[in-house]
Amino acid sequence: MGKKNQEIADRLERLADALEFLGEIPFKVIAYRKAARVLADLPEDIEEVYRSGGMDALRKIPGIGEGIAKKIVQYLETGRIEKYEEVMAKVPGDLLDLMEVQGIGPKTLKLAYDKLGVKTKEDFKRVLEDGSLEKLPGMGKKKIENIKRGLELFEKMAERIPLGLAYPLVQGIVEALKDHPDVLEISPCGSFRRMKETIGDIDILVAAEPGKGTEIIQAFVHLPDVTQILAAGDTKGSAIFQDRYQVDLRVVPPDSYGAALQYFTGSKAHNVHMRGLARAQGLKVSEYGVFRGDQKIAGKDEEEVYRAVGLVWIPPELREDMGEIEAALEGRLPNLIGYDDLKGDLHVHSRYSDGSASLEEIAKYGIRRGYEYIAVCDHSQGAKYARGLDLERLQKKNQEIDELNRKLQGFTLLKGTEVDILPDGSLDYPDEVLAQLDYVCASIHQWKRNEDATERILRAMENPYVHAIGHPTGRLISTREGYRVDMEAVLKKAAETGTFLEINAYYERLDLNDVHTRRAKELGVKIVIGTDAHQMGQLWLIRLGIGVARRAWLEPRDVINTLPLPQLREALLAKRRKFGVA
Repeated sequence: MGKKNQEIADRLERLADALEFLGEIPFKVIAYRKAARVLADLPEDIEEVYRSGGMDALRKIPGIGEGIAKKIVQYLETGRIEKYEEVMAKVPGDLLDLMEVQGIGPKTLKLAYDKLGVKTKEDFKRVLEDGSLEKLPGMGKKKIENIKRGLELFEKMAERIPLGLAYPLVQGIVEALKDHPDVLEISPCGSFRRMKETIGDIDILVAAEPGKGTEIIQAFVHLPDVTQILAAGDTKGSAIFQDRYQVDLRVVPPDSYGAALQYFTGSKAHNVHMRGLARAQGLKVSEYGVFRGDQKIAGKDEEEVYRAVGLVWIPPELREDMGEIEAALEGRLPNLIGYDDLKGDLHVHSRYSDGSASLEEIAKYGIRRGYEYIAVCDHSQGAKYARGLDLERLQKKNQEIDELNRKLQGFTLLKGTEVDILPDGSLDYPDEVLAQLDYVCASIHQWKRNEDATERILRAMENPYVHAIGHPTGRLISTREGYRVDMEAVLKKAAETGTFLEINAYYERLDLNDVHTRRAKELGVKIVIGTDAHQMGQLWLIRLGIGVARRAWLEPRDVINTLPLPQLREALLAKRRKFGVA
């Protein structure tokens, strides 16, 4: 993805926020938001698309209409979008940030702006605390409590970066620097390397011979996405990328690289435990190496660092001091699922609902990726906001999948659905329709404020045609806590009914989280991993879902879509057989 893709996507998203605040017609707001998502996830550089094919090429991108294509051209040619500047002049920019807070919608903000003179975030906090906001029409104690809770979550998460936003940036930096002639080894560190769902600092470590650090640091701070250089020394460099992310680079000698990588990967709790183990053996572990007295006995690579203190190498995703050191000492570390172990993605949306890709495009991607299958799980009929499929369109989609599968070699599209779980726990399609599908993922997308969704999910799992529950807590990491749900009850019901639970790999969800997923493993519940991709540019997110699985100690046998297609089909039939409907 090119730098301009994200710049234009950010402006279109901001424009949508401003128009919604101003009360613009909803379909225009939706169009801008959709275009922003498409551009942000577009694998191709939008500048190159325009340069090679002009306006016609832009209009061929799903979700980019004539009007938005003209705005893209205007930005590419002038660095400005007149409509953006015109609308932003009418709206206090600081207020728009608050639209990302759960419980604060455009109507609430506009009311506060018109009636209370609120123009900044600080103004809004003041009227929230002094009771002025509560006196406005439509505001009550519960709504105010929800806003306060949402604001607290928003401000807490603003200090951290979602893994899915940091990932392409960090991988791009590593790829750009690894071919530098003086770079011997390079790796991200910290919570990024441990695949935490959000990360604090972005740190990258390089091994190089003494005296070579200056040139590497200079190459780093002059990478294309750098917008501000903070520091550039002989062994350390720091820069702001894309006007938003601070990245620090450290250069160490080769004989200390393993020790530094272990030290800067963390977690702090894991390292403290490991140092205590070392001290008991008369050793000292630091970022420079493992020492017995003044003698350095390890440090070149992580394996020898761990071996020096009597441990086998521990995968970074496990390093949270959650029993991994004891497991390593006792020889019972799990054989973690690998990043290339999945045979397919079990949650992808197509153009039939609110996705942007055709079935054929999804199949071609799956073949290029080396998958055996992809389940196309478009929304069900009640999800009007997402162009959910009525029965006629579902049948048409299934027929097209059958036609494609007859032509494909070594790859299969699975007929799937993401069927809505309705308020009473019933499903948005009748059983006779679900019975015709290869894979059924049941999800909640709409719920009442403060609703406890536990019974809805439990009832859905009693349906013999439901293979999996999608994004089981409904959370969005940075902005929404999700619905109330008794996850222990859900996990136990999944084990009882033979229902799988989904790790939704979309970076804002990563739901189940690692804690619930590890508990699922303890109870014998099988997991599926799906991207919930709505554009082809999101299919790489499967890696984040695998990261959650690894943090949860999952092995290949715990995840259904590590199975080859024949065994997967058997696994999908197991629940129906259990309920006597297969």
